[in-house]
Amino acid sequence: MSSFDFDLFVIGGGSGGVRAARVAASLGKKVGIAEEFRYGGTCVIRGCVPKKLFVYASQFHEGFEDAAGFGWTVGESSFDWRKLVEAKDKEIARLEGLYRKGLENNKAEMFDSRALLVDAHTVRLTKTGQTFTAERIIIAVGGTPNIHAALPGHELCISSNEAFDLPALPKSILIAGGGYIAVEFANIFHGLGVETTLIYRGAEILSRFDNDMRHGLHEAMVAKGIHIRCHDVIEAVTRSEDGLHARTKQGDTLIVDTIMLALGRDPNTKDLGLEAVGVEVNGRGAIVVDDFSRTSVRSIFALGDVTDRVQLTPVAIHEAMCFIETEYKNNPTIPDHKLIATAVFSQPEIGTVGLSEEEASSTYDEVEIYRAQFRPMKATLSGRAEKTIMKLVVNAADRKVLGAHILGHDAGEMAQLLGITLKAGCTKDDFDRTMAVHPTAAEELVTMYTPSYRIKNGVRI
Repeated sequence: MSSFDFDLFVIGGGSGGVRAARVAASLGKKVGIAEEFRYGGTCVIRGCVPKKLFVYASQFHEGFEDAAGFGWTVGESSFDWRKLVEAKDKEIARLEGLYRKGLENNKAEMFDSRALLVDAHTVRLTKTGQTFTAERIIIAVGGTPNIHAALPGHELCISSNEAFDLPALPKSILIAGGGYIAVEFANIFHGLGVETTLIYRGAEILSRFDNDMRHGLHEAMVAKGIHIRCHDVIEAVTRSEDGLHARTKQGDTLIVDTIMLALGRDPNTKDLGLEAVGVEVNGRGAIVVDDFSRTSVRSIFALGDVTDRVQLTPVAIHEAMCFIETEYKNNPTIPDHKLIATAVFSQPEIGTVGLSEEEASSTYDEVEIYRAQFRPMKATLSGRAEKTIMKLVVNAADRKVLGAHILGHDAGEMAQLLGITLKAGCTKDDFDRTMAVHPTAAEELVTMYTPSYRIKNGVRI
């Protein structure tokens, strides 16, 4: 009989932690899990899920405008921010209930408290002071927005956490950052009628994406009326009677109702007891793990954003399942972090998987670029001036498709299917012999027969 209180204790009730706890419990393991806020983690409570709901809400104004081109007459419309927030809260509560129910049904013991490490096999609940021992411990506490504490006036700003629950919709907002969170919220607030400005220190938004996707989205956002200031940063924030004043590096002062800092996320490892127990962290505070998600302490594991490997919810869930296979099914399994499809739920969306043109051309001797830019069929009657861009990056030597990138409606949905295709190692010849589905935007992916251009030894030819 085990000398521990639990076979497994999980610190953090996000998607990765809950999956590990629930599945381990379903296998007959005695499992405890502690969460200090709400079960579901960043993604469900104040991340991906509410964000996507807000994206849907922000798209309706364009739908109303487009309807006229198809013969519809749409009457006067208005938007109620509080109704959206209330509907969002109701859905989030429902989803949290499902997370809790899944744990309860499999007899995992839940603790609504922050938990800290005491030693290699012991945790302490801060709410009650109780301590529990466990044969294995998982840390799955995720990440937290970088509040940019060095910025004078940062306490006057909000992060993505607060953006979902503002007491009222601002008339104007300044969003600092150029990553997917900043870009998505810029589109959301603009779609809801807020005067929106995005400020970013780099030369172009979305630094890790293919350049065609970055430039194409930038142009589309500006065309919609979103102000984008690159090569600029906020140097100080003050409050006055007419709003928040943001002084920028370029010497301007921007006056807005709300300022949102979307300057990245940090591993949520502060005050967890890691140092006392000897769990190694890197310079960013992320927990260092081996291929099997094991920390420097043999009995302690870490999953998801807290490890700073790939900050995506499905990755945390995948890592949890690999932990289960390795530790409880005698099937050593290493998480596969290659060729992960992802989407930016901007307007238009970006869907991408694999290498960008820039990455491929610096890695392979010669690559072929297949690129199509066209007006989507819906826009021909709506009159909207928008473009869809589709792009395939191919290794010329063996015709293997290295990357696929889409800017346009439903790009995220297409990226999921392309992820399977690239994971399977399909070649451009496989694309070419696939029959098109007509009329769809996606048919362009299988009808681009001739390279738009080639890149040899890093030089476009």
